[in-house]
Amino acid sequence: MLEDLSHHILDIAENGVNAGAGEISVEIDDSGGRLLLSVKDNGRGMTEETVKTVVNPFYTTRTERRVGLGLPFLKQLAELCGGTFSIVSEPGRGTEVTATFLKSSIDLPPLGDVPSTLVTLFIGNPDIAWKYTHRRNGKEFTVDSMELREALGGGNPFLEPALALGVREFIETNIDELYA
Repeated sequence: MLEDLSHHILDIAENGVNAGAGEISVEIDDSGGRLLLSVKDNGRGMTEETVKTVVNPFYTTRTERRVGLGLPFLKQLAELCGGTFSIVSEPGRGTEVTATFLKSSIDLPPLGDVPSTLVTLFIGNPDIAWKYTHRRNGKEFTVDSMELREALGGGNPFLEPALALGVREFIETNIDELYA
């Protein structure tokens, strides 16, 4: 299993990167008694047959290893936490992975360091339009990597350590405010 939910976000988002996505959105909704995690991309997408097989740990499209554990682990975790797991995909249109978890479950891991995960994705994949939305009990925070790039002067400003740290702190502060 992955240590926390931010690691699952990183894993699923990297699947979208590897599928040639130009836009990837990550959503967390921490309202009421459940937590929702969704990652949606506009990459290659998958056939119905492939969607059925990607939750098998011995299925992977990668050539460097023969197992793919990210999606099976997320599915198992969601079910263990009394939640749900779904993959909706269409060839040429992209994929959306959604997991829900009962927050009362003792097996629910922490969110983890979501701000660092997002900055890592921004740095490593600067040409992808990343959008992150976090909701909690009627409050919402959204950050868009392309808007940040433009506000910070274009190019890949996330490569500048001081700017990357500032973006991480901006995200962290806004998420913290949702829980205040």
